[in-house]
Amino acid sequence: MAAITASLVKELREKSGAGMMDCKKALAETDGDMEAAVDWLRTKGLAAAQKKSDRVAADGLVGVSSEGTTGAVVEINAETDFVARNETFQGFVSAVANIVRENGDETATVLAAAYPETGRTVEEQLTHNVATIGENMTFRRATRLSVDNGIVASYVHSALAPGLGKIGVLVALESTGDQDKLQALGKQIAMHIAAARPDFLSIDSVDQDALNRERDVLAEQARASGKPEEIVEKMVQGRLRKYYEEVVLLEQVFVIDNETKISKVVANAAADVGAPVAIKNFVRYTLGEGIEKKESDFAAEVAEAVKG
Repeated sequence: MAAITASLVKELREKSGAGMMDCKKALAETDGDMEAAVDWLRTKGLAAAQKKSDRVAADGLVGVSSEGTTGAVVEINAETDFVARNETFQGFVSAVANIVRENGDETATVLAAAYPETGRTVEEQLTHNVATIGENMTFRRATRLSVDNGIVASYVHSALAPGLGKIGVLVALESTGDQDKLQALGKQIAMHIAAARPDFLSIDSVDQDALNRERDVLAEQARASGKPEEIVEKMVQGRLRKYYEEVVLLEQVFVIDNETKISKVVANAAADVGAPVAIKNFVRYTLGEGIEKKESDFAAEVAEAVKG
């Protein structure tokens, strides 16, 4: 029997798009014959993934998993909203969110992690799902949050299933106070984040480049009014405060009561939970944000094919 080397497995993976373990098994079944191994994978439906890999995947699901002091949010994309309602796909997203919560959010670590009860890695299971469900899918991103004391709360807006939807939020609260009350507070703040879309936690954490761009725009707007430079600076400072109220979580007005700043909500919570509370971090995922869907012109494609 031919030796099944790592380079041979790698070559078959590149040819077929199938997972590593499936490629190894195919080579073993065909005595190392590359073309026969490709055919073996095709008969099992495992080589189909490669043909789908150039199709844009901008739908899918955001999944969250939180337990105690840790939480994770992931985005896994598919081509259509139909797949988001597939139970196999939903189970995959939930399982990967749990894996990220337990193992960390480095992409290489997540993809190499063991997928439960299959003998496959996460990456291999993803390839398997592409072949069996019939759409291109991609593991896009993941974030894990944790605190030393306190909780990581989660929220999914318009959930299709528990912990699964199109907008997912995590918020990490540091506190030694009552855990149940912290969870209730965390969920409310997570709901606020879903609605208000803050970019930064605090004024100190605002990206300097973003701040400089905003300052330049505001200064030009103020100068266009013909005011003296010293007045322009005061106008800029006033408008920057408004900017902070729009993009900084702690400066935003709580959407639930529409009057209290989030910083004040957190400070007031100390009396209720029995200890000081601090928001250490947050993350908000919206499904497909930043992905450009490819617009196809079928008539143009046909015309191009005829020309070619």
